[in-house]
Amino acid sequence: MNVYDSERIGELLEASDMVAAKTSEDADVVILNTCHIREKAAEKVYSDIGRLKASKRKSGVKPVIVVAGCVAQAEGAEIARRAPTVDVVVGPQAYHRLPALLAAAQGGKAAVDTDMPLDPKFDALPARRRAVPPSAFLTVQEGCDKFCTFCVVPYTRGAEVSRPVADLIAEARSLVASGAREIVLLGQNVNAFHGTGGTGNAITLAGLIRELAALPGLARLRYMTSHPRDMDDALIAAHAEVPELMPYLHLPVQSGSTRILKAMNRAHTVDSYLATLDRLRAVRPDIALSGDFIVGFPGETDQDFADTVALVKRVGYAQAYSFKYSPRAGTPAATMENQVPEAVMEARLAELQEAISAGALAFNRASVGKQVDVLLERKGRRPGQLIGKSPWLQSVHVAAGDAVIGDIVRVELRDAQPNSLEGVVLAHARAA
Repeated sequence: MNVYDSERIGELLEASDMVAAKTSEDADVVILNTCHIREKAAEKVYSDIGRLKASKRKSGVKPVIVVAGCVAQAEGAEIARRAPTVDVVVGPQAYHRLPALLAAAQGGKAAVDTDMPLDPKFDALPARRRAVPPSAFLTVQEGCDKFCTFCVVPYTRGAEVSRPVADLIAEARSLVASGAREIVLLGQNVNAFHGTGGTGNAITLAGLIRELAALPGLARLRYMTSHPRDMDDALIAAHAEVPELMPYLHLPVQSGSTRILKAMNRAHTVDSYLATLDRLRAVRPDIALSGDFIVGFPGETDQDFADTVALVKRVGYAQAYSFKYSPRAGTPAATMENQVPEAVMEARLAELQEAISAGALAFNRASVGKQVDVLLERKGRRPGQLIGKSPWLQSVHVAAGDAVIGDIVRVELRDAQPNSLEGVVLAHARAA
């Protein structure tokens, strides 16, 4: 979502007669678009501010420094106090006001805007999209009402809000016209999306997927990030009935211990999570699964952690993301008793990641010998090599021949590693 927001910020400033600089040393304005999920990411912001302050600039003129995103929302004016070189602080719901904030900052005092305005920021963003990659992001929903005890998102992104269906169809059509073959629908809880169709009918994420799938030239759809509580029957059915919806689902569970899930306020149990996966696999047996895991949540015992490792092995994730618990100020978990020592978290994370890597390698090895369609997205390291994604979001390296970025090619998978596969192009279809 931050990548999507950064793209829209760039388009907004280009509409204000600014031009993208090649490097931060060449830029008159440098924008740090930030995440506040983990402490390490937040602290990196201040490190980058220091780096920008110390860098030798060709022009000799100090750049205007903007801190945007969720760290800006959470810390507000404190950023300008802690780092006086910062000129603008703007939250994720107010970045459409950035041109005015840049003008205000010329007075020498930091301009701060962390409001969550009633007027949607998307209404103020340029309709014209820049050249887009073959796989493009589209934010359809923002905010979160779930209030997991470890998470700052409800405080930095606000309540769950869905964008109008007509606006999303128009933006998706623009993305396809600009070269996108695949669109990834984004949201903090993307499967909580709800809107109204052209006839006044209620539309959930499943309905939106069906409408977008009908767009000429759009070959693939994906969505992330989902909450297990919002995986309804209609969305599960879409995985079976919509060919454009790829057989891949990122469905974070966070822990394999129901006791810890309750402490996290996740509103699901291990059994209910597994039941959801069973329903998905019943309608789409080849679906690839991805997840998120937190180790070292306050009160996590050796048995709780062992249950998490067991869940990873039982599900057989194609990939997963795992992190040490990071206390975030203002969240209930930050003041819970029985905080887990850092050394214990480090050891648990290493063990969990070993299990995740083994599962990813097994999934990729099981793909060897298959013939699959791969959307070519970028250049590889070797001459003539391109890298694309399989339907299961696997990175596939191929010798491209006459194929180009944006083509969908038929590939036979020949070799597998934990994070990628090698393939041979059999045939390809040019981008429409």
